Amino acid sequence: MVMVVALLAFQARSIEWHEVLTALENYPLSAAWSAVLLAITSFTLYSCFDLLGRKYTGHGLGTCTVMATTFVSYAFNLNLGSLVGGVAMRYRLYSRLGLGPGVITRVMSISMLTNWMGYVFLAGLVFSIYPPAVPASWGIQPVVLRLGGAGLLCLALGYVCACAFLGNRQFNIRGHVIALPSAGLACLQLLMGAANWLCMSGIIFVLLQQRIEFPMVVGVLLLGAVAGVITHIPASLGVLEAVFVALLSHQMPQPDLLAGLVAYRVIYYIAPLAIAVLAYLAMEVRGRKGRNRRSVPA
Repeated sequence: MVMVVALLAFQARSIEWHEVLTALENYPLSAAWSAVLLAITSFTLYSCFDLLGRKYTGHGLGTCTVMATTFVSYAFNLNLGSLVGGVAMRYRLYSRLGLGPGVITRVMSISMLTNWMGYVFLAGLVFSIYPPAVPASWGIQPVVLRLGGAGLLCLALGYVCACAFLGNRQFNIRGHVIALPSAGLACLQLLMGAANWLCMSGIIFVLLQQRIEFPMVVGVLLLGAVAGVITHIPASLGVLEAVFVALLSHQMPQPDLLAGLVAYRVIYYIAPLAIAVLAYLAMEVRGRKGRNRRSVPA
């Protein structure tokens, strides 16, 4: 992490930030509003991931409650990391709603599996059909990306086949029973997860004013997401930008590219986090009022 931060700081010194600010000042509002609509679509779609967990576990929480909890967790997850948002926030909110640790773990697992199996499925398609052009200095040939994409595609399809054709979908690992979902649920996971990654790519695509081909934007975003996971930097701050600059700066001016990515940060990370903080505070207040009412003797 220290090496990554040092590298990002070194690269940031070479950026003409006044040109980036100028590009932001001249940004077309039509692109910004289109990105906002896509961000709303993405967050709505991701908020449905835990509904798959509800179907998988059979718990009885309402649809709006589940989607609100997922939205808050996702916004915190994007900005503060999976341990804070994806894990801790879900455990806190769902436990206050009456779910046990085992149910919460299964809901969370289905949601995360939906996100990453969708990633695997989409990355398999993109890298095998339209691999992003990487710098020659990286030493990665297009055929390597194509083979990697084919492997990812086989992994995603293998997951669906296992859910569909295994006679016994339950496994006992160190005393914990793990049951694969049904084939229909697995297909929904792949489609919903991939659709969410496409929405995220669409946000960047319109913020870059459609000056770079959409499949290229998708491929670079997928690579940047993996780089962010490997470095463990919250919100992949600087890592995503570095990947986009390294792979796409030859196709459009660097200030315009960074201006689009800054707008992406504001629309998809900062603004939802501000809403999620208010929603979380409201949930905390409502939860305390509920406990106080239950503690008053009849």
